[in-house]
Amino acid sequence: MQMSSTTTDRDDTIDRKSWMMSAAETKSTLESRLDALQSHFTWDLIFGKSILVRLRDTLKDIGTDERNFWLGHVYNLQGFVHYHMGLVEEAQSFLSKATEAFHQIRKGDSDEGPWLLVNYGNLAWLHHYLGEEEESESYLSKVDGLMKEYPSPSEDELHPEVYAEKAWTLLNFGKEQKKQAADYFQRAIRMQPDMVEWQTSYVLGLVNASKHKTNLSTDVLEKLRAATEKDPENMYLAVHCLEQKAKEGEDMEEIKDEARELAEKISMNPVGSYSGIKAILRLYNVHISSDDAINLAEEALRKHPDDRYLKRCAALCYKWKIIIEKDTLPRKSMMDRAISLHRDLISLYPDSALVKKIDLASIYAKSSEGMHKAEQIYQELLEEEMEPLEKQMLYNRYAKYLFFDLHEQSKAIDYLMKSAEIPHQSFYRENSIKDLENILRRGKNRRCSEIKEFLKNLQDYDPVEAFNGKKLKNKSVYLK
Repeated sequence: MQMSSTTTDRDDTIDRKSWMMSAAETKSTLESRLDALQSHFTWDLIFGKSILVRLRDTLKDIGTDERNFWLGHVYNLQGFVHYHMGLVEEAQSFLSKATEAFHQIRKGDSDEGPWLLVNYGNLAWLHHYLGEEEESESYLSKVDGLMKEYPSPSEDELHPEVYAEKAWTLLNFGKEQKKQAADYFQRAIRMQPDMVEWQTSYVLGLVNASKHKTNLSTDVLEKLRAATEKDPENMYLAVHCLEQKAKEGEDMEEIKDEARELAEKISMNPVGSYSGIKAILRLYNVHISSDDAINLAEEALRKHPDDRYLKRCAALCYKWKIIIEKDTLPRKSMMDRAISLHRDLISLYPDSALVKKIDLASIYAKSSEGMHKAEQIYQELLEEEMEPLEKQMLYNRYAKYLFFDLHEQSKAIDYLMKSAEIPHQSFYRENSIKDLENILRRGKNRRCSEIKEFLKNLQDYDPVEAFNGKKLKNKSVYLK
């Protein structure tokens, strides 16, 4: 019996619908499995263009030292960042480098292990975004295999390797994320206490969170000393321990000797932000001599004249000397060197040059000859399109320039208000609010009633809490 064309068409339509439904179900299942992964793509990381650019530069400055325990994690985050910047080939390259780095760093354990869970998750997501579903499925299967072979020691928690990578990643974001990082590190360490690197990064996170305080708490100090004993080759830990000795008033000659030894060890390490060079320079600047800090930075630059991170460190030393030591008129040669370094930085960090341009303006403002150049830089920046967080910083720094260098207090108040009214929590918003509070506390400015009304109507601001008699956390520049 011959089948009618109508029946054939209907069967073809049914087959096509069935295929489409099957494909949709397969895609839905795949996406559900992807959503369940522990990956940078599922961690709800908050970022904008300026944060992505900053992260890219920060991660690049860490360097590629193969002895760095966190190198695989660095590449993983770089892959994620580059994908979101639209640089897909670079993203794939970094994720592949992450796989290689994990194999290299953990080669004493086995070819594959739970330290690859996040990396494989990232690769599964990347291939999915590229429409390469077979490759995505392949990495999903690898993740499933690792989870079966290496289950978490606790049924209700993630694998400690995942907690550790998530913690390290969050250290690169904001204040709230850093608090989460401490919790994740604690969970990882509790389940796997033999991982020295996790304990080191956990303690360094606690120390950095306390960096604006005069002294570390007893608890953090004890953790710092314990971590130093377990990880004696970590220069960052060693510098922070020495810094505590200086704060506690120990013999300065001994501290200088120890600082010189540390500086020599650091200079022998591969260049990078994890080497400890910035930390030792800051210690020199604060506790020994700003001139010695400059000399140390210049010596490092002579050995590596083209390294952009070392130029950044040297520029910082000159900025500390020129801007912070207000009572000392900088020599022309010092000003010229500081300006030259900052100009270099602007070209070396073209996509994240805002802070460098503001610092350059601040340096220009310390000489009468450069005042017009400082104003020119600020005016050009004020006309640029920026993200809210960048605007907050610019308005805050411009306000300080107006107050200290131009002595235009009323205009400075205008820009403090501009910074404070941008509804994003940040250091610069908090600092602007504190400065306005301190002007109000003094009660001598003719705009006090206006400031009071402004603060009263400010979003996320509690004037009762602000004026309950508590001592301010940071000294305001406007009280000097």
